[in-house]
Order: sequence, then structure tokens, then C-alpha cells
Amino acid sequence: MNSLPVIGSQTFESIKQTNEHSAEYWSARDLQVLLGYSQWRRFEQAIERAITSCQESGNQPDYHFAGVGKPIIGGKGAVQVVQNYHLSRFACYLIAQNGDPRKPEIAQAQKYFAIQARRQELNDQTAADLERLELRKQTTEEFKALSGAAQDAGVQSKMFGVFHDAGYKGLYGGLGRDAIKRRKAIPEKDNLLDRMNATELAANQFRMTQTRDKLAREGIHSQAHAIQAHEQVGQEVRQAIQRIGGTLPENIPPAEHIKEVEMRIKSAKPKLTLQEREAGGLLGHALTQETPPSETPQPPGKH
Repeated sequence: MNSLPVIGSQTFESIKQTNEHSAEYWSARDLQVLLGYSQWRRFEQAIERAITSCQESGNQPDYHFAGVGKPIIGGKGAVQVVQNYHLSRFACYLIAQNGDPRKPEIAQAQKYFAIQARRQELNDQTAADLERLELRKQTTEEFKALSGAAQDAGVQSKMFGVFHDAGYKGLYGGLGRDAIKRRKAIPEKDNLLDRMNATELAANQFRMTQTRDKLAREGIHSQAHAIQAHEQVGQEVRQAIQRIGGTLPENIPPAEHIKEVEMRIKSAKPKLTLQEREAGGLLGHALTQETPPSETPQPPGKH
């Protein structure tokens, strides 16, 4: 996820502006369109929720949300000043988090900022936990999709175990699921995928997606050929890991159970502590300059 929604030729970064403090900011009126809001009233409600979140997170709202007026030229050249805000990058993130999740633009923005900003909020452990949890969810979906593709390719339900084991054998140098568990001393009751770290999950997800594509691309409609294709793809992924000098999956130690990761994430409180420049928001470097207390710049106010 590398970018926010695009409206015409406009993107999130293209509508960025710079103020007198050399700090980047976004016009709320411009962001409103990009995030799929047709009514300013509803978008302002998201802004108000974001301001509350900013305050509750221990950050100074006035450093990130500055109320301003935006002149709009109407009929016969009449100028009307409408309410607007100058927003810091952090403010835009909070608005996305407090927006209407039913809007595709908001959902896309949340993914974007999850990568761009959320790592500033959370410690390294939580960031790693989130990455692994997301990969585990994606792998679950890919496993279901691959099972459907295998069925379409002629694999009978009673042979699904053999089919999926073939992929493991190709990737793990001949080891099937149960053999992998024994090698890694993983309890029999544990789902193997629940004990994989992010690297191992990514390798298996890639194996599954490539197998699904291969079954469709080659029009395979034979149970035996489908099983063979899955093992072949696993072998190809294994060889790629070997060529780049990566750790072979059977040599990756088992990770803690994914349920423990979920519990830790639920109990973790985001640290919402921004880097110095980001904390200054709309004041940019002005806030970090060494000035006597009486000369400390005042944040932009709302009016």
C-alpha cells in the first residue's frame, strides 16, 4: 500500500503545501474530496473526532489542526469565506482513523497510514506483532483460496490433506506437515501456521499464491497433476531461498503461538509519541528551536 486514493491527477502527496514555518500541511477541503466525503459537515465530524484523539493521545491539537478560512469564488465573482483547517501529516492520519470505514477511500487511507505513521506510535515489538498477525490472517485466506482452486482442479475433498502436504514437502525439503512439527518440537494440537514467524509465513503464502496461479494458468484438471504442481512450486520457492542465501524454512525456530501475539496486541496501548519534528506539526522546526520561554512560538489557533 504505497499511496492514498487518487482523484483525477491528485494524490495525498500532490496536495501537500508548505507554510511559513517550512512545515508541510494539507488543506482539509482538499483532503475531504480525496477521502470520499461529499459533505463538509460529515467530514468535519471526522475532524472533530480526530482532534479528540489527538488530545487523548497526549499530543497538542493546536500543533496539528489549525482553523482557517478558505475563500470560494461564487457567481458574479462573489467571494465567500468557508471554514477550513490546515492539517499536519499526523492530523491526516487521525482523520483517516476516525473516518467512515464504509468508504473505500477511508479504508485505503487507513492501510496507507498504518504503514506510514503507525510505526511511530508503537514500539518495535508491537510493530513486529502486527506484521505477523496480518501475515497470518492473509495466509488463512490464501489457504482457503488455494483449497478452492484445488477443488476446481479436480482434487477430491478426501485428498486435500495430501495436496497441501505436497506443498510443504516441496518447500521443506521432503518434510510434510507432521514431520515439520516433529523437527521443530511443535505440539501436535497446534496449527503449524500458528507457530510460524513472519518470514516463514511469507514464504508459505507465496507458495500458495503461486500454486493457485499455476493451477489456473495451466488449466490443470487432474488430481495427480494438481498435487504434483503444488510440490513443484514448493521446490521452486525453496530454491529461490537457497539462491539468495536465506534460512531454509525447516531451520527457522518455531515462533510463539499466534494467540499469545493477539493477546499482547489487545493489551498494548499505543505510545502515540511522535518524533520531535512530527510533534511540532504545523510549526515544523520553529517549535524545536532554542528560544527563551517568553519567546516560545505560539501554535496556530482556530478561528
